[in-house]
Amino acid sequence: MTEQQLEAMARERGMPATEVAKLRQRINQIRNKGSVVSGDPSQNTTERKWVQNEEFFQEKEVVLTENEKKIFGFSLFRNNNLTFTPNLNIPTPQNYILGSGDQILVDIYGASQFEYDLKVNNEGLIFIPNVGPINVAGLTVEAATARLANTLSNIYSGLGGPSANTFMQLRVGNIRSIQVSIVGEVFKPGNYTLSSFASVFNAIYASGGINKEGSFRNIRVYRNSKMVAEMDIYDFLVNGNQSENVRLEDNDVIMIPPFEKRVEITGPVKRPGLFEMKSDENLKDLIKFAGGFSNTAYQNIATVFRTTEKEFKVENIDNQNFGNFIPKSGDTFVFGELLDRYENRIQISGALLRPGTFALEEGMGINDLIKRAGGLREDAFMNRAALYRTRNDFSLEMVTVNISEIVNGNEEDITLKREDVLYIPSIYDLREEFYVIISGEVNNPGSFAFAENMSVSDLVFRAGGLKESATSSQIEIARRVKDDVSGKLAEIIHIDIDKELKILGDDSNFTLTPFDHVIVRRSSGFQRSRFVSVEGEVYFPGEYAIVHANERISDLLKRAGGLNQFAYPKGATLIRRNEFFEGPSENEIKSTNLIGVKSNLQRIKRDTTEAEKILLNRIDQKIEEKGGGISNKQGGLLIDEFRKETIEELVSENDTLDFSIVKTQDMIGINLSEIIEKPGSEFDLILQEGDILSIPKQLQTVRMRGEVLFPTTARYREKGGFKSYISRAGGFTEKSRKKKSYVVYANGDVRRTSNFLFFKFYPKVEPGSEIIIPTKKEKEAMPLQAWLAISTTLTTLVLLWNNLSQ
Repeated sequence: MTEQQLEAMARERGMPATEVAKLRQRINQIRNKGSVVSGDPSQNTTERKWVQNEEFFQEKEVVLTENEKKIFGFSLFRNNNLTFTPNLNIPTPQNYILGSGDQILVDIYGASQFEYDLKVNNEGLIFIPNVGPINVAGLTVEAATARLANTLSNIYSGLGGPSANTFMQLRVGNIRSIQVSIVGEVFKPGNYTLSSFASVFNAIYASGGINKEGSFRNIRVYRNSKMVAEMDIYDFLVNGNQSENVRLEDNDVIMIPPFEKRVEITGPVKRPGLFEMKSDENLKDLIKFAGGFSNTAYQNIATVFRTTEKEFKVENIDNQNFGNFIPKSGDTFVFGELLDRYENRIQISGALLRPGTFALEEGMGINDLIKRAGGLREDAFMNRAALYRTRNDFSLEMVTVNISEIVNGNEEDITLKREDVLYIPSIYDLREEFYVIISGEVNNPGSFAFAENMSVSDLVFRAGGLKESATSSQIEIARRVKDDVSGKLAEIIHIDIDKELKILGDDSNFTLTPFDHVIVRRSSGFQRSRFVSVEGEVYFPGEYAIVHANERISDLLKRAGGLNQFAYPKGATLIRRNEFFEGPSENEIKSTNLIGVKSNLQRIKRDTTEAEKILLNRIDQKIEEKGGGISNKQGGLLIDEFRKETIEELVSENDTLDFSIVKTQDMIGINLSEIIEKPGSEFDLILQEGDILSIPKQLQTVRMRGEVLFPTTARYREKGGFKSYISRAGGFTEKSRKKKSYVVYANGDVRRTSNFLFFKFYPKVEPGSEIIIPTKKEKEAMPLQAWLAISTTLTTLVLLWNNLSQ
């Protein structure tokens, strides 16, 4: 019950409020401190705290020593998952003995109805109105029922007799508490207040369990100075029998004596450890306690190590004497394991239908073993096989076998011996695995298994067909050169093939050989669409396809309608991708476009046709396909990859650089006015894929950044110079590096301050410019050791000069 339930029951039974308060205080005291009623106060500092009158324990994890773990049954009462709490939610047993403090509930029903709520007092009496006291102490529930029925029949005439119409039922309400004593080899011997339903197991668990010196097989229960039960816990652990786990009564004494005989069993048994033995038990009983042998145990003989009066002794016991051998206290029984070897094993592997391990029979030969293995596979190499044989000294011998001759009966069969291993290889195990390679403008380039009579058309078909960019002529085949000492590395063969995958000309019967490498070139007239963009102050901004390989900025500007009246040509910039830009591959571009097609098909608000369903399935398959190779990369050359890797390596070696700030696009300064006036000149750059021509509006500000007192943006003044703008930003700071100051113009050009003698020539400032003033490097103070070294050197030089001058 909870604390609230206890208080509610106390009030219902008429307990005064002052007593309820005392009860609450007592419960809190017990809950906070724990209580073990024991003769030895020092025993209260254990890991198990027990609250009287309630089966409530506060558990800590119990850590057993290695020796305690070996004792069979030791962990039974030290396990927090097994509480052995008495079950109070069961009908009162008929053999339950009533005593002082029990609540008896008597129900009269039938022709007459009444309820009695009676309590057994300290004299063992209950008082029934209009009847008087009745002694029930020491009676079982069954006997008390009969006595009450006989007594109450004087009041309820229909309660007895052959034609009874009134009936009685006796129940026990609140269970009383009993006090028992636990002595001997337990962790906490003493007096314990338990439920009257408690058994021997409950009491042992409350005492913390039997210690390592205690007996698990000779537990005695004394009642009124007489032994009423003797309990063997092994009977519960081995057989699950609890018949000896008797219910305790008030003032019972539980005695746990020390063990008399304990032996150890090790080896391949299911429960190795320390076991307590009785005087009449033998080795066979010990093996039963240990759970029997495991599968790998050698059961024919046991070795026992025992002590004599002076020294140790070893004995061997045959299995037929296990039932007669009586263990002695301190004995250690050791069982061995089966040998890791087979008395009749042979093995066969290789080109067989069912290779594996088989049992050797007398007179068995290679033919018999092949038949046991399901016979030879069609690819078996018949001319030679290897028979590995183990000699008597465990050295390995190899016997060469001609399988073809033995199977056909032309040679005498070889008789097999134990541990023989026969290996029959496949013809494919004895040669290099054949394959062919295709690369270039096919949908799925890669390596494919070689097949006899395979043509180039077959390989192209296996690779998913030609791409739109593939040339149908001059397909190149690189073939390995054999037995040629002239220095020739490969034989090159050219064939023509059409879009229908038919070989043209005299090469129609041409077939591939193993390790051929087929290369499908890109058509010289095929060009993938490339796009550039124009943004800003033109009449038709947007994306434009590059028409010619030599198309220039002036051409793009014409197609965009030219500059409008708001354009600022001096601020025009060309943004171009560098080697760090990772564009999508051709396959990724195709997948993106196919996903768009699929999305638009699924957006149709009607049932899809059969052709559309087939198309959607085909698109899903194409999206999942992945292709590699240089041809699938977006635009790039290998030199770009090399350049990128070189920069990354330099950045990784220099801790002061941060690769995360490296940009994927560069801003190129252009002179748009010169481009418009002189189309095709050196200022008119040839466009590349991804270029963005940005033309801003008229700019009217100048920005100051870096080591100025007040970084700001100021209005552009036509006659304003570099220093005038610095003045508008508050002037230079003390950390400013004036010699290295520079100006970034709106079109991306950069010009730095030049120096001549003591004069500085600052760059011109234009609309949209940004003035940058860098920071001086901090000078490290020269340490004292350096000054001492310099002074010593100077002193030495002076002395040397004086000596030379004299």
